[in-house]
Amino acid sequence: MILNSDSSKPIYVQISEWIENEIISGNFNNDDKVYSQYQLAELFNINPATAAKGLNILADEQILYKKRGLGMFVAVGARERILDKRRNETLKELVDALVIEAKRLNVAENDLIMMIQERNRKRSEEK
Repeated sequence: MILNSDSSKPIYVQISEWIENEIISGNFNNDDKVYSQYQLAELFNINPATAAKGLNILADEQILYKKRGLGMFVAVGARERILDKRRNETLKELVDALVIEAKRLNVAENDLIMMIQERNRKRSEEK
């Protein structure tokens, strides 16, 4: 992943989301050690304090936990917490924006549903 310095999202948020994506995809499992702030800083060419802030967000959300002197590790149930958070926050925000834009464009609810279903079918065929 390449961090986007032009994004409206701060770098530390992008770091936390990248680690979340690694957990969701199974690259990190329960009790696995994740990258240290210094490894992340080197990997993404950022300040270690910025990387630490991204890690601390995940610790505050109980997705990661600290072992003193050893580093940060994936908490048991982290994947499920991330999925719940994204369903309940991110996905709802996207749906809200989609519904608002559909209304602006006078797209009927049934047409919007059909568009989503068609896109879903195409994605399934691509796999």
